Amino acid sequence: MSNPQFKLLSFSGKNRILHLTWFAFFLTFLVWFNHAPLLVAIRDSMGLSDQQIKMLLILNVALTIPARIIIGMLVDAFGPRLIYSFLLFISSFLCFFFAIADSFEMLALARFLMGFVGAGFVIGIRIVSEWFPAKQVGLAEGIYKGLGNVGSAAAAISLPAFALAFGGDDGWRYATALTGVLTLVYSAVYYFSVTDTPAGSTYFKPNKTGGLEVTSKKDFFYYLLVNIPMYAALALLAWKVSVLGLLDDRAVYTIYVALACTYVLQCRQIYKVNSEIFKAAVPEMHRYQFKQVSILSLAYAVTFGAELAVVSMLPLFFLDTFDISIVTAGLLAACFAGTDIISCPSGGWLSDRFGRKKTLITLLSALAVGFVIMSQINSNWPIALAVVVMMACSFFVGSGAGGVFSVVPLIRRRLTGQIAGVVGAYGNIGAVLFLTVLSFVSAQTFFLVIAGTVAVTVFAVLFLEEPQGHMAEVLPDGTVQMIEVS
Repeated sequence: MSNPQFKLLSFSGKNRILHLTWFAFFLTFLVWFNHAPLLVAIRDSMGLSDQQIKMLLILNVALTIPARIIIGMLVDAFGPRLIYSFLLFISSFLCFFFAIADSFEMLALARFLMGFVGAGFVIGIRIVSEWFPAKQVGLAEGIYKGLGNVGSAAAAISLPAFALAFGGDDGWRYATALTGVLTLVYSAVYYFSVTDTPAGSTYFKPNKTGGLEVTSKKDFFYYLLVNIPMYAALALLAWKVSVLGLLDDRAVYTIYVALACTYVLQCRQIYKVNSEIFKAAVPEMHRYQFKQVSILSLAYAVTFGAELAVVSMLPLFFLDTFDISIVTAGLLAACFAGTDIISCPSGGWLSDRFGRKKTLITLLSALAVGFVIMSQINSNWPIALAVVVMMACSFFVGSGAGGVFSVVPLIRRRLTGQIAGVVGAYGNIGAVLFLTVLSFVSAQTFFLVIAGTVAVTVFAVLFLEEPQGHMAEVLPDGTVQMIEVS
């Protein structure tokens, strides 16, 4: 993956921004998944049921769905430096809130709010695309995503040991609070260490805020349709909570009505942002196809969505399948996210070099096969073989996600945050759906369901168009600047 102009070990210029930003993303994943390797300790100390544990897993990824949309808008409007620093600051206090929870209801609320932390990924996509040229952006985004995702692996490796070191039933509380302290400190470090763009570069902002700009009437209605699964996933979550007896029927129906009303209001806002396309056609040079966003969203749902779901359940899966300790189970599960260090940059590099569409089709095809093999893991397997299969599958999960975000920054520069927000939200939609499936079926069937959805996605990616040539962006003085995308 060498590139004569890409000096990964350098800590100056664009590489400095990349390193500072992937570590910010690393911390968001560290705190977002600081509960996963400690679930057994939390369950035992709080006296939780298995269904309550599964509920915490689902709640942890639910709020990220709307959060990524919101954060994407804020990033495009106010810049990555300010928004990333603010998100890290808020995340630290959510960690502290989770650490002091003394009931399941408090734990559930804390995990639900913690889902907002997962929106940090969107911020880095924008700032990395500002600093790196098109021919390097796939690799750069892959490095950002790969090294950042390792935050969940770091949590799985380190936090059980910290919890044991603190000792007692409250060891998990001190371990999770420690991640909050790290995040609080780094929020200040990031704010005073980065800039949104290189010196002399223009930070393109959307013409309007409150919704993603589209460039045709067909894409407008397509955009409205793509938003429906986001609300459906939240409705599914509300229903799942009611099944556990945490909400009565009246509360659930109230949530359904609120979601429907919110969707109608969002549609109205999207129309305000895009009303001009119903009056006059958008010039060809300023158009982009929204189908690109929808296909990438589906691909991210089955890659990152699968990763979120699998990372959340793997420690308990290994603990239940093999006769090992909680620390060992956490270490083995960490291998799944740990491969992101190599897999995400590999997916981005392969896309830069061999074509983004062809690479994504190949990686997703291999991923479908990988999850079919994972579905065969049982207690009769040698643990070493199970880990090898898991890591191979994880490689294609990460590289597939890296391939997706090698395309996202090349669709429309000034809308990168919002496009990344939509695509990123689908990652969490996938996670909610997969974790909901897991609450009803065995782990083996869960892996097969993922394999099937990946196979369907391969067909959808056949309709993806390879970014070529240049995109046109309007400068503040009204002149047009062409930006290379291939």
